[in-house]
Amino acid sequence: MFRTALRNVFAHKARLLMTAFAVMLGVTFITGSLVYGDSLNQATTAQATDGYERIAVNVAAEADPANGGRPGDLDARTATALAKLPGVAAAAGRVDGFAAVADRDGKPLGNGKDAQGGNFAPAADGKDPAYRFTEGSGPTGKDTIALDEATAAQGGYRVGDTVRVGTNKGASSYTLSGIFRTDGTKLPAGGSLTLFAGATAQKFFLEPGLYQNIEVTATPGTDVTQLLSRVESVLPKGTSAATGAQLAQIQANLATSRTSTMSQILVGFAAVALFVATFLIANTFTMLVARRTRELALMRAVGATREQVRRILLTESLLVGAIASVAGLAVGTGVAALLQTLFADTPAAPLVLTPTTVIISMLVGTLLPMVAAWLPIRRAMAIPPVAALSAAEHTAPARPGSLRTGLSAALVLTGSAAVVYGALTTEKDARTVIGLGAALALTGTIGLIPLLSRPVVTLFRPLLTRLAPVHGDLAIRNTVRDPRRTGATAAALAIALTLASGLSVLGASATQYLDRATTHALSADYVVKSAGGQGMTPTTAAPLKKLAGATYSPLNQSTEYYLGGSKSVLTGVDPATIGKLLRYDVIEGSLDSLAKGQIAVADFKAEQAGWHVGQTLPLERRNDQRGSLTIGAIYQADEQSDLMPSITAPGSLVARYDSTPSTAGILVATDGGPSRAALAGVTHALGDNPTLSVLDQADIRAQDSRGIGDQLNVFYALVSMALVIAALGIANTLAMSVLERRKELGTLRALGLDRAGVTRMIRLEALLLGALGATLGTVMGVFLGWALGRTLQANVAGYELVLPWGRLALTILIALAGSLLASLWPARRAARVDIPAATAAQ
Repeated sequence: MFRTALRNVFAHKARLLMTAFAVMLGVTFITGSLVYGDSLNQATTAQATDGYERIAVNVAAEADPANGGRPGDLDARTATALAKLPGVAAAAGRVDGFAAVADRDGKPLGNGKDAQGGNFAPAADGKDPAYRFTEGSGPTGKDTIALDEATAAQGGYRVGDTVRVGTNKGASSYTLSGIFRTDGTKLPAGGSLTLFAGATAQKFFLEPGLYQNIEVTATPGTDVTQLLSRVESVLPKGTSAATGAQLAQIQANLATSRTSTMSQILVGFAAVALFVATFLIANTFTMLVARRTRELALMRAVGATREQVRRILLTESLLVGAIASVAGLAVGTGVAALLQTLFADTPAAPLVLTPTTVIISMLVGTLLPMVAAWLPIRRAMAIPPVAALSAAEHTAPARPGSLRTGLSAALVLTGSAAVVYGALTTEKDARTVIGLGAALALTGTIGLIPLLSRPVVTLFRPLLTRLAPVHGDLAIRNTVRDPRRTGATAAALAIALTLASGLSVLGASATQYLDRATTHALSADYVVKSAGGQGMTPTTAAPLKKLAGATYSPLNQSTEYYLGGSKSVLTGVDPATIGKLLRYDVIEGSLDSLAKGQIAVADFKAEQAGWHVGQTLPLERRNDQRGSLTIGAIYQADEQSDLMPSITAPGSLVARYDSTPSTAGILVATDGGPSRAALAGVTHALGDNPTLSVLDQADIRAQDSRGIGDQLNVFYALVSMALVIAALGIANTLAMSVLERRKELGTLRALGLDRAGVTRMIRLEALLLGALGATLGTVMGVFLGWALGRTLQANVAGYELVLPWGRLALTILIALAGSLLASLWPARRAARVDIPAATAAQ
């Protein structure tokens, strides 16, 4: 049986080529996802744990809530005491924080959020074991710094150059004393690292004389567990100790949790691609088995049992899957390497091909064709040999009263009802209900496509018959000739278009919401923010006093308040200017009340707490400060807005309770509006500090929507694999249809239809298949996008459904273009049918 199956595979290799290619693509996707995920996990883990092997014990200062969050007392005396313990080679005190390096044009180098600063802590030999200098030496004075190798190369800096560096305390110029390499504990991927002298770093990042942690290195042969006990015995209050191995394990767990999400997304899209491939494979085997009905019946007639014939056909599908899986493994590993290149901000590492990945890919690739071929084989085995030998193949039309149709209709109705319920309910598991409902509705739609194909295709009849009367009518008749085959082919495209359309609707709706939430309330020309996402201090805005024609107000956020029993955050502003910088839509009261020492409250906050204008609320802080505040105004605000505060208070009032609030941003308006000169003036007034970003409204809009756009682009790229497989399904269906219709095509040619006419007819058939799948998929995608968007409206005020007509139209055009491309080879074969041979065929 194996030899017979192998001979049949090679005999029908051209017909099985598309099936093998679809399986290969599916296996490629899942192999690439698993290999990339494993490689990323290993690389991220290696980088996160790199360097901890040199640390025997790490002592960290813990924040003391009873002392206003001040860190524990880790100072030089503690470091000296630790250095004197038996088995300790050195004890290096460390501090770190945000520090951005400017290039020669004043723009920050590297990834802003990962711009780090630290201290150079030399041992007795003058070297710091955490850093390996390739040029120069470590900084020893307050006016010198050292840079990591990548940052120095990016900025074109050499030892002796002047480099401008900014921290949350301001920006200054320094002399570059050295360039170094270091491990993952100090330098994150894509970030920058600036080393300062010890006292300078303490001044910038903590307090003079204090450290955030002390790294203890051990002498050779020291037992780390015993050393940990010795260290703990001399630690001051508010500090803790852990071994380097313990810290490495914690970092490894964090790295794994960060990379697992991306891996799961990739595997999820791989599963979708495999699901789409199932339709292609099942369709192919349905047509192959139908064409070989007489051949199979003859085998039964000469003595082969039904079980033997079934085994031969299943073995054929197994062989096709095995061959395609091996190819998919090889190509998938290459795809993983390509993903590493595309995601350049992830750490580079050798590709990891584990036995688990090989086993999963091979099992999926070999079992998938067998599962997809099982139903066509079962149907073929149900035909008596005598009937199969004496009868020609005929198509079983989809009947409205059939069990399949009834079950599919029930699934569509049940699934759609679940989706609508999930969209309208406020329960926390609404998205789970929508997901289950979507799966049921999509499954039912796939089952109904054979029934829907005739009315949907008929919608395009007037257009086709007008553009191409003869060829269009023939294409329509051929498309609806076998509804089940048409449905299986269009189903694959419908699934891909459902995902693409749903993503488009969600993406467009979220982008419009973010655009409105971030810029609707902004009247200022510029918003100044920390480039690394760190909080600024109120003194950051002070230099703007000297900028002629500038109106500004810092947004000084102060936390740990209980206002009227409700946990609250107060944002201090300048009452004289804030009304010109933020657009307050006051519902009740007046914003002028800020000048009287009262507060203004966002509507969602007032509604949650049950507050009203004129109400006086008791105030408590965690440091036992007490007072009372009166509500002078209530205004409309979006709960997700980064600019509009939930509680707006006069800056003087916030300063009364909090001497060190965090400045979330600075609003600036200039005479004459935004311009290059105005931007340069604001930047220069703030000290040309690379840690500060001066953003106009367009910058803010782009910054807030960039994350959604990047994610959508990744998802679109993944969905494109399903589109490719769906296009292959159309090509395969048309190619098999051409083989079945050779006599018919020869007759059409004999009756006067030229080669161009045959080519046009096949292409129109492909476009009809594409239009059928695209129409159903787009409708389903918009429906699911609406439902998922509804679940966001409960938590995201102002979110509204947006139908991106342009993007939806583009997706449909891409689907139609893919269908047209898929028809090129079948159309060429159909046009080259030999007329005498085809008309003489039985």
